[in-house]
Amino acid sequence: MDAAVGSERREGVGDGLSRYPAFAAYVEQMEGAAGSGRAGEPLRGPQAGGGAAVGGVARGRRVREAVAHWMRVLLGHTEADEVRRGRAVPEPVEALRLAPRRLQGALLAGGVAVTGLWAVQVRPSARLDALFATGAHLTGLLAGYGVLVMLFLMARVPAVEHGVGADRLARWHAWGGRWVLGLCVGHTLLALCGYAVHRGTDLLTAGGELLGYPAIAAATVGTGLLIAVGATSTRAVRRRVPHETWRALHLLTYAAAALAFAHQLAGPEIAGSAVAVWVWTLLHTLVAALLVWYRLVVPVRQALRHALRVVEVRREGPEVVSVFVAGAGLDELRAEPGQFFRWRFLQRRLWHTALPFSLSAPVREDTLRITVKAAGNHTRRMRRLRPGTRVLATGPFGALTAHRRTRRKVLLLAGGVGITPMRALFETLPGGPGDLTLLYRAGSAAQLVLREELEEIAASRQAALHYLLGPSDAAFDPLAPQALRNLVPDLAEHDVYLCGPPGMAEAATVALVRAGVPEEHIHGENFVF
Repeated sequence: MDAAVGSERREGVGDGLSRYPAFAAYVEQMEGAAGSGRAGEPLRGPQAGGGAAVGGVARGRRVREAVAHWMRVLLGHTEADEVRRGRAVPEPVEALRLAPRRLQGALLAGGVAVTGLWAVQVRPSARLDALFATGAHLTGLLAGYGVLVMLFLMARVPAVEHGVGADRLARWHAWGGRWVLGLCVGHTLLALCGYAVHRGTDLLTAGGELLGYPAIAAATVGTGLLIAVGATSTRAVRRRVPHETWRALHLLTYAAAALAFAHQLAGPEIAGSAVAVWVWTLLHTLVAALLVWYRLVVPVRQALRHALRVVEVRREGPEVVSVFVAGAGLDELRAEPGQFFRWRFLQRRLWHTALPFSLSAPVREDTLRITVKAAGNHTRRMRRLRPGTRVLATGPFGALTAHRRTRRKVLLLAGGVGITPMRALFETLPGGPGDLTLLYRAGSAAQLVLREELEEIAASRQAALHYLLGPSDAAFDPLAPQALRNLVPDLAEHDVYLCGPPGMAEAATVALVRAGVPEEHIHGENFVF
């Protein structure tokens, strides 16, 4: 290491590297290797179907250059220069991230508080109509709170997206949506039965009378809208409905939430207490403000500030293209390798839909790159994007970034076009010889995307790269636990970043756990459209 960094200002460097414990250990290892004339052992490198030696032992100048390079990556070029000059370096502002467990705890606490609001107002009674009414009140309150939670999870709040991960939020949203629908239906049936018993009439007559109340009629319409949204989200229907139609129907959720809010303000649990009315209104106002800000205001502001335009569309393989988008001040976005944006291209037959695509390379010279495989009409049309096309990009989103790393060694496991975030991480994750391994699963060599880039990165970083080729129904499974251990003997000591088609990702996760990798060290984000 350069003496100015390695000895004269070791404290400054140490403070900067303390935020990256895995890489700090690597720097120490490299310093020791430089002193002894060794910097690692030869590693297997890129070759289709397996790995061959990428020669050499890094020595002297190469060690210093490698450490200097990663100093610039971690601290930024300006900060590294300041360290060399002996000046104080301000701490970089890191993206705020809300841990999944903390968010779960907060949401659960909110549910407990809502249940408490119901409990303090319960009037014990053995009458049948009172029992029905009590159950209706509880399910109604929980359903209203659940709708708020579902909207909050999809508000695209950066701290939530970066900490929890967009795919996990989507799963929570889908799981929670089923519970909300169940609570809404339960509330409706309990209220109907309670009113019928109280009035001494049948259910049809009771239902007709209840619909005469405006607040109840509004709630009935809102429940119907939620049921319609839920029905189109089931797997059987979802496969047959175009993505654009599905997204348009999902917008009905906002109308349903507004109708439910009007109904709740008229209900006895909320209307009976000025404090409850104030708190319930504040919660709805806060969630509405987050939705408007992050789903409307921020995208428009980013579009005006960065003025993104397509500058090139490059063919990468069969049905695969890379789209290069340039703009102004893209460093302000603080996009990290592994993250994605939601892209809307303002060109005929494309402008009406925004889809998420991961960055397939680090941000360079105010240029973003995504690599897209034709999987439907929308992605097929992207091959005909014209240079100069305006782009609206919202983000960055996603938690598949370096901050999830907890171990020195990292395995990147990609399937198909899932290589795109893995390629960006492969280039940028801090690590020395032997620390990084990339396994790329594809049906054949012709389906490999960005192959030349991957092999250049593997060679320059002395990282291992293996192509796992063959049909998914072949007799030999390259993702079987023993096959993975053969390729990566110390697999259990790795963090694993995983991205690929859902079936491949699920099978790989099971195999990794059986091979000894703790589930908490397997990090992935997957989407289906």
